[in-house]
Amino acid sequence: MADYVLADTHVHLNLNRFDRDREEVIKRALGAGVGLMINVGFDLATTRGSIELAERHDSIYATAGIHPHEASSYNHAVEDELRKLAAHPRVVAIGEIGLDYFRNLSPRGDQLRAFRAQIRLARELDLPLIIHNRDALDDVLTTIDEEGAGEVGGVMHCFPGDADYAREVVDRGFHIGIGGPVTYSREGKMVKAARAVPLNRILLETDSPWLTPEPHKGQGTRRNEPAFVSEVAEAVAAATGVRVEDIARQTTGNAMRLFRIPEKPAPAIAYEMWGNLYLNITNRCTNECKFCIRYRTDILWGYNLRLEREPSTQELLDAIGDPTRYREIVFCGYGEPTMRLDVIKTVGARVRELGGKVRIDTNGHGNLIWNRNIVPELALVTDSVSVSLNAESDTVYESVCRPRFGAGTYEHVRSFVRECVKAGIDVVVSVVDIPEINIDSSRKVADELGVPFRVRGGGRGRPENGGD
Repeated sequence: MADYVLADTHVHLNLNRFDRDREEVIKRALGAGVGLMINVGFDLATTRGSIELAERHDSIYATAGIHPHEASSYNHAVEDELRKLAAHPRVVAIGEIGLDYFRNLSPRGDQLRAFRAQIRLARELDLPLIIHNRDALDDVLTTIDEEGAGEVGGVMHCFPGDADYAREVVDRGFHIGIGGPVTYSREGKMVKAARAVPLNRILLETDSPWLTPEPHKGQGTRRNEPAFVSEVAEAVAAATGVRVEDIARQTTGNAMRLFRIPEKPAPAIAYEMWGNLYLNITNRCTNECKFCIRYRTDILWGYNLRLEREPSTQELLDAIGDPTRYREIVFCGYGEPTMRLDVIKTVGARVRELGGKVRIDTNGHGNLIWNRNIVPELALVTDSVSVSLNAESDTVYESVCRPRFGAGTYEHVRSFVRECVKAGIDVVVSVVDIPEINIDSSRKVADELGVPFRVRGGGRGRPENGGD
């Protein structure tokens, strides 16, 4: 069994293709580390079946919806029944709904009518949407916009478009559902979509019993099942260059947030990513950056970073253990670490004594916070510093980052960088890729400072001083 939890956000385990061995399929999924399954209804009967299944299994939740194939049956009576079913506590979304212009089993007018009505129902009930979209790319986006579907968000199941379309979907507040087809080609549409969007907007799915991933797909007409979502996770990991355990943690966290699954992990003071160990030592920060993920969620990469209290030095050292197990020990988290300078100095010194490497991810306000030049102190306990520059001028910085220290803070950030270079600390500066920040002008600032420059994806699932 994998040492991480996976979420399969689109299954149909109540269909008759699972009648013979449904319980064994669920056991195999749990044994493969699939701790959450969203069983999707597509008409009244399958919605009822989904709820019955969810009532019997803690790991399974249900949805309620009328598929575009069944759109001709949609009327007031159906909607009233759907509303009642959607009120069940195990129902977490309205879906599978949408448009299918490939098979056209219902007239397009009926499909649009049912799609619009169910978006309104989702808004009424404050439930996210699971959208089916086949050969109807433009009409789906138009309907989402006109009906205000972004207010509840959701997921575009079995993502049908290219990278540009994925960005359009994410911009509207939706996730993209990636399933078995991502394993069919290393440069297919789903692979490119996974690379194009923030990882905090990706969900994994199988669509069991359909869309079996490789290598299982090659075994005749083998039925898909939730245990195979691990192949999807591995393909997304390969496409994005992120470890599979990190993809699992992130996408499971995404699913729990979107579908409001009540379980939430305990606050993490240390979390492993990319071979590094990140230390979450404070949630206090001297910036209020417009783009910072900590204002949108407590969960980052599946870790809960909303501290109930700040950890002690000993708790941090216990969490680190042998620092040589990691590439770096990074002071980061959901706040500005230099606000706890003494903790950095004590823990950093011990890590280096034990042969580990130390990095600080900072907004560069340390000298302002302490009203002195703290860089010589940092130089004794750290190997490198990543500074969030996040602007090309003081005016932009004040607008985007909204620093507590007000006008002139940007010059202090640049001064902090210069002091770090002078002290022999390796420095990298970065900006987040959002429209308000001029990337080329920011790069020139980095060149003037004589340090490497990096662009972070806008909202890609990291806090303001989020490191690599």
